[in-house]
Amino acid sequence: MAPRHSRRDILRGTLGEDRCPVMRPPGAQTGFDRLCDDCGACARACPQRIIRHAEGGGPVLDFSRGACTFCGDCARACPTGALVVEARDTWPWRAVILPSCLSRQGISCRACEDACEPRAIRFRLQTGGRAVPVLDMDLCTGCGECASACPAKAVAFERALPVSMEVSA
Repeated sequence: MAPRHSRRDILRGTLGEDRCPVMRPPGAQTGFDRLCDDCGACARACPQRIIRHAEGGGPVLDFSRGACTFCGDCARACPTGALVVEARDTWPWRAVILPSCLSRQGISCRACEDACEPRAIRFRLQTGGRAVPVLDMDLCTGCGECASACPAKAVAFERALPVSMEVSA
């Protein structure tokens, strides 16, 4: 069931918060925005250098810089408890291939498939000899390797796990 919004949500500009939440680093706890003091320790600790400061405040993941290995270094560096070490299988984000994908436009590209270690992205041959990406959500870890490899920036991320399954929000 879709969340119901009040007129206040519209006036406050919070209407899309449920549908487009910010992708915080793995292990972001419920109440992250209240707990995080925006010290930058998580970004400094990230060996992949994919954590950056968001315009609205706090750390966010930037998969244009690389992929997350779920090493937990960001959480171990967090002095406030806003991040805790999270298992890869509890990470709620999953990839989504956008219509701007080069292969969907008829241009041969399989960079995302080549980069995807769990083999969550495969290409299905279509009539006319072109192939389109098919994403297996059960195999996708949401690591972002496909996004960092995509030359068209045609990979986005959305929350795929139900809130009841999430360790963090």
